[in-house]
Amino acid sequence: MTQEPSTLYAKLLGETASITWKELEPFFAKGALLWVDPDLDLIAAAEAVALDEGEKVAAWLAADKLAKLSETRALDLFERDPELWAVVVSPWILIQERAQA
Repeated sequence: MTQEPSTLYAKLLGETASITWKELEPFFAKGALLWVDPDLDLIAAAEAVALDEGEKVAAWLAADKLAKLSETRALDLFERDPELWAVVVSPWILIQERAQA
């Protein structure tokens, strides 16, 4: 038995896009970026934030799997300019470094 992705998951997946750090800098300045650990599914995290799944989000925050983007990480992204994925769950933009193949 396989579980079908939710309609919201599919919608968020369709709205996820590759983006550069330069494009995200203004949103970092506004404090609107959430970093999603590469071990975590970006879309699942966005879905949990959108659905206000407090317990799940709190657990990720406590485990540092989801966090407001720090200045240290922002500087690292600025210097390395890696390929990033982003999805908007207003008022947040969740970002994740794209896995290297």
